[in-house]
Formats: sequence, C-alpha cells, structure tokens
Amino acid sequence: MRVLAAMSGGVDSAVAAARAVDAGHDVTGVHLALSAKPGTLRTGARGCCTVEDSHDARRAADILGIPFYVWDFAERFTEEVIETFVGEYAAGRTPNPCLTCNEKIKFEALLEKAIALGFDAVCTGHYARLVVRDGVPELRRSRDEGKDQSYVLASLTAEQLRHSLFPLGDSHKSEVREEAERRELAVARKPDSHDICFIPDGDTRAFLEKKLGQSPGKLVDADSGAVLGEHTGVHGFTVGQRKGLGIDAPAADGKPRYVLSLEPVSGTVKVGSASSLGVTGISARRVIWPSERPLAGETECVVQVRAHGGTASAVASVAEDGLRVELSSPLRGVAPGQAIVLYQPAAEGDLVLGSGLISATR
Repeated sequence: MRVLAAMSGGVDSAVAAARAVDAGHDVTGVHLALSAKPGTLRTGARGCCTVEDSHDARRAADILGIPFYVWDFAERFTEEVIETFVGEYAAGRTPNPCLTCNEKIKFEALLEKAIALGFDAVCTGHYARLVVRDGVPELRRSRDEGKDQSYVLASLTAEQLRHSLFPLGDSHKSEVREEAERRELAVARKPDSHDICFIPDGDTRAFLEKKLGQSPGKLVDADSGAVLGEHTGVHGFTVGQRKGLGIDAPAADGKPRYVLSLEPVSGTVKVGSASSLGVTGISARRVIWPSERPLAGETECVVQVRAHGGTASAVASVAEDGLRVELSSPLRGVAPGQAIVLYQPAAEGDLVLGSGLISATR
C-alpha cells in the first residue's frame, strides 16, 4: 500500500512512519508548512510545525530511508484554522484549533491531495486505535489513556478513516520514545508541543484583540444583574474561566466568580458562582458518525467535552437539529463551540459512536 506519512517533526509521527515502513508499505514522508512567516509560529522545545520541526522531520525521513517533501498549506491553514478560531471567539464560542487542524488540514486537504497523487492512506502519529471491519471503520481510544487522541479525531468521516493509519494506538508514549532511541532518531527525547502554534507568546487574549480590536462591554452578575466591571471584548473570555476577569471584589460568599455565559451582540459577560457552572443537558450540531451508524433511539453512552477530561455518563439521541444529550451528573465549564464526543459505555468498550459541536447547554 502506498502511504503518505505526515511528519510533524516530533517523535510520534517519526515512529509512526517507521512502523509503516516495517509493515511493508511504500512510504513517503511529508511535512506541512503552515505559515507564510514561520517565525510567527512557536519555536524551540515546545514548537509545532516550525522550520525547526521540518528539519527534524527530514532527518527522521533520512534515517528511515524514505522520500521526503515539504508541502505548503499555509494559505489553507490560515483560512480553515486561524480564521475559524478568530471567528468562533468573536461569536462567543470556544473552538479547539487542533481539532479543526486535524479535520480540515490533515484529513481533508492533505488526504485529498494524497489520494489525487495515488496514495492509499495517510499515516499520522495520533494515539488512537482504528480497525476496519468489512469496510466499516471503528475508531477507538488508544491503549495509553493519558495520551488518547480519539477525541480530536472523532470529527473524521468514515471515508476519511478508511484512508487513515494510526500505528501508535496500541502503544504507550514511553514505549514510543524507547523505540525512537533504538532507531537512533534524534527526536526520541524531544518535548511534546502543547500550546497553540499560531500564538507564539501563548497570549490568546492579546492575539484575538489584535485580530478583532476592542469591543467594550459589561461584566454582569448573573444572579443580581449588577454590573461588576467592564471588559474590552467577549473574545477575551470562555465559559468556566476564573482568572483574568478584572473583578476586584469576590462574590458575596467570598468565593471566586466564573464566566457563565457570553453574549457577543450586547457585549455582556455573565459571571457567577462555581455551582452555577454545572450543566446536565447539551445540544450539538454538525454531527458526524465515524462508523456510519447513527444512534437508534435513546442510547446510553459516555460523553467527553474536552480533549483531556470532562467526561460523564449520559443518554444521547438524535434530534431534529443534531444531538440531544442528557447527563447523569453535571459537567462544569461546558462551552458552545467545543466538541462533544460520544463513546460506548465504559463496561462495553471504548468505541467512538459519534461527535458534534456544542451549540447550547442546559
């Protein structure tokens, strides 16, 4: 099988490419250039998709003895990831740019080009397990629960998954690093990247203000309606946020306040107690069924609303406008714009049932 290995310059993608070679595939490595100005991306040990990373990827490809190319996806990355990120915050929602990058860049733009060039599949270093049975893909959590990335892959369609390989799904991170050392890959001990690659200093609020300007509004107590302060734009906040609110006095009970909701039209940011953060119901739109199996009636499941953590047992059903989910216990800090992923109940397995974008909470 002809396989295009997406090589970010990190240890995971390098070992994934190596395993694809070991499996007997005809492998070609590719690094994605995602910025017309590489210096604007995060650099150094915590880098992601930088010039340094492209050099690391090339060196790994040389050791593996596979062809290697750098493809310029900067324009599409700006349109699909950065502009979407900015637009979502402007609308009072909280996006996950890494999820968008996986969906729109690695498994849409990259896969489309790979198929057009005659490749059969794209291989990445994601920690998730994928099995195709009778042509039907099953996306499952990885064996390493701490590194599991099935959440950020759950928006992929069945057709995209049929042309995907995740060689690390049955491995722990420590095993991957040990294997990289045995293969004498220089990235064996390279630190993982964590922050948003297109915000080099990590200051999301300043980045958004530079893009969107200032739109002053009020910080309002959700219970009393009292105005507690002012802000320069709802894009500087997300549901569940506690720090950086600019409110001098604590709540009446002496405890911190949290962001409860955002109203971009009026510019209102409502704040309140931690107890008000819990939600028991979630609605979602733009639903994806990775195995092409929509829910049949009310279905018990486990839902996850953040890349790490934010899980609860639930009952989900298909609604006219997407998904309706009723939680067995409240979840805190659930924001519109985040993805919700449905898994089989823990006692039955770890299969991804479906995913959607959160549109409202109750």
